Amino acid sequence: MKLPRRSFLHLAASATALPVLPRAASALDYPTRPVHLFVGFFAGSLSDIMARLISEPLSQRLGQQVIVDDRPGAGSNIATELVVRAPPDGYTLLLVAAGVAAVNATLYDNLNFNFIRDIAPVASISRTPGVMAVNSSFPAKTVPEFIAYAEANPGKINFASGGIGSLPHVAGELFKFMTGVNLVHVPYRGNYLPDLLAGQVQVAFATLPSAIEFIRQGRLRALAVTGATRSEVLPDVPTVGETVRGYEADGRNGIGAPRSTPVEIVNKLNNEINAALADPAMQARLVALGSEPLPTTSDEFGKFIAAETEKWGKVIRFADIKAE
Repeated sequence: MKLPRRSFLHLAASATALPVLPRAASALDYPTRPVHLFVGFFAGSLSDIMARLISEPLSQRLGQQVIVDDRPGAGSNIATELVVRAPPDGYTLLLVAAGVAAVNATLYDNLNFNFIRDIAPVASISRTPGVMAVNSSFPAKTVPEFIAYAEANPGKINFASGGIGSLPHVAGELFKFMTGVNLVHVPYRGNYLPDLLAGQVQVAFATLPSAIEFIRQGRLRALAVTGATRSEVLPDVPTVGETVRGYEADGRNGIGAPRSTPVEIVNKLNNEINAALADPAMQARLVALGSEPLPTTSDEFGKFIAAETEKWGKVIRFADIKAE
């Protein structure tokens, strides 16, 4: 039996529309239950702090609790793979430490995921510069003086980090690459600041939130911040780039989701996160930590991750850094 043309077109249109309705409805209703935000680092880390800061206003704005779940290990790869394997429905999110994700892409040979391909960027939260900090008794008081001292004492300056492939590590390697100085990397499995304070190691490219109180107390000396611009927290401290042109090593935290998460859900999360970051109280809390609120589109956040992946890949290959 032949159907009239008008009836056929009506049925075809209905058949085409049917598969879309459940997804659209689910995106429209999202969220209807708690959302889990996984963090690949230990409780009290900068990423954990950022996750807890954003989870409070995001819970209020979404009308559902955002539960922070720390899953440290393997340089955040455990948490990342958990999110990669999760259903792409917006209920499993990742606190993205963009610099770490970018480093891991080259540092680890056998990852079970491709971060750029498998994690959908949702939104940036903050930019956090590092600080090139030395023990207060160290003779150099500026970056030029530090470079001159290092050139006169090759291999005699130790720089500390929280482990191979950590952002403080690759930030130091980038400094070595761009200046040609010979510094000896000393990786720690935990907190290296006690040894920096005691003078057991001489310099660290530390995260600003971890070092700021020691700098304020005069126990550490900030030679420079590692971001592209000066920090509001240390406005009188120059950037490394003012001496070493082009140097930049910012940490950036944001939110990611499993690939194929509906664009409607990604956009809703992006809008709500950016709205939370527009709150002056939230901005003040971030600045007090030494961070800068950084609302972006999801596309902008994705482009930043891709650029960082290329940049840190070059540093890792140059320094021949191998995963532990």
